[in-house]
Amino acid sequence: MREIVLDTETTGFDPETGDRIVEIGAIELWNHVATGETYHQYINPQRMMPAEAFGVHGIGPDLLDPPQQPQPGQVTLKDKPVFSLIGQTFRDFIGDAKLVIHNAAFDMKFLNAELRWIGLPEIPFERAIDTLAIARRNFPGSPATLDALCRRFGIDNSNRVLHGALLDSEILAEVYLELIGGKQPDFGLSAVVSSGAGTIESWRPHPRPTALPPRITDDERAAHDAFVEKLGEKALWKRA
Repeated sequence: MREIVLDTETTGFDPETGDRIVEIGAIELWNHVATGETYHQYINPQRMMPAEAFGVHGIGPDLLDPPQQPQPGQVTLKDKPVFSLIGQTFRDFIGDAKLVIHNAAFDMKFLNAELRWIGLPEIPFERAIDTLAIARRNFPGSPATLDALCRRFGIDNSNRVLHGALLDSEILAEVYLELIGGKQPDFGLSAVVSSGAGTIESWRPHPRPTALPPRITDDERAAHDAFVEKLGEKALWKRA
C-alpha cells in the first residue's frame, strides 16, 4: 500500500482571496515504511509575502514589503518556478496514493486550487487521511497540534524552529505511524516494497523448493520406533 505524507507552506489561509502555495514537501511510505523517496519544491507565488506568514515559515524574505536580505536558512522565492511549471511533476509523484496530511482540509483546498488554475485534475478529498482528525478522535480534549503529538509520542522535533514542508512531512510520518498503532502496526508481517520501479516484492517466508535433509540419526530413529511399539496399537503415534 502506497501512501504519501504531505505538507505545504503558503502565503496565508485562503486561496480564493489570493493566497498561494510556496512550498510542498512529501515523503513516500510503502506499507507504513518510508522508502526514502521524497518530493520537495519551493514555488514562486507571484505575489507579496505577508509578514504574518513569513513569521511562521521564514520563506520568501525577497517578497516582503520592503524586501529583506535572506538570513542563513531562509529561502528566496523570486528565482523559484511557478506552480504551472511543477504541477504535473507533483501530480506524477503522488500518483493515486492516499495522502496523509495534518489538517487535510487546509492543504487540500490549496492543492486543488493550484491544480484547477493550471487545468490539471483536482485530487478527490476522500484520498486524504487527516491525522488531525485521527488525533482528536484518539485523544479527545487534548492538544492535537503536530508539536503536541510529538511530545505525546516522544518524537524529536527539536529542528522544527520554523515550519518547513519537508521536515514537517518527516515528523508527521512518525506521528502517523504512532497514531495508527506504532511504527510496525502489523508487526512487519505485511509485504514490503522496492519502490524504484514501482514493483512490490513480498518478504513473507516461502516454502523451500527442496526440503532440508533430516538431522535425526539412524540410531535415534530406531530408538523412537521401539518406543512407539511399546505404546500399543491405540497409541496416538499409530494413528497419526
